[in-house]
Amino acid sequence: METKSVVSNASATEPKFSLGQIVITANANAALPELDVVLALQRHHSGDWGDVDDHDRQMNEDALRNEDRLVSIYKSVRGQKFYVITEWDRSVTTVLLPEDY
Repeated sequence: METKSVVSNASATEPKFSLGQIVITANANAALPELDVVLALQRHHSGDWGDVDDHDRQMNEDALRNEDRLVSIYKSVRGQKFYVITEWDRSVTTVLLPEDY
C-alpha cells in the first residue's frame, strides 16, 4: 500500500486520543480534496465518528477506553465515502477509500 504523509492544522475541538503518524493511501490521495481530509482528521481526532451507525459509534467510544482500533466514515464534498482508521496502539492513522480496505 502506497502512503503519503498528511499534515493537519490544530483542531478547534479538544483531541480525545493520539493520531500517531498520519498516512493516506494513493487512491484516497488522488480522489479526495485535501481540505476534506484535513477536516475529517480533525473530526475523527475530536471523537466525531462521522457516518458510522450507533453500534459502531459505541464501539469507538468503548475503544477510547480499551485501546482498540477507532474507525470513522466520512463523505467528501463530491460524495466520495472514505474511512479514517486509527490503530489500537495509536501509532498510525490511515485515510483510505472503501476499495483500499
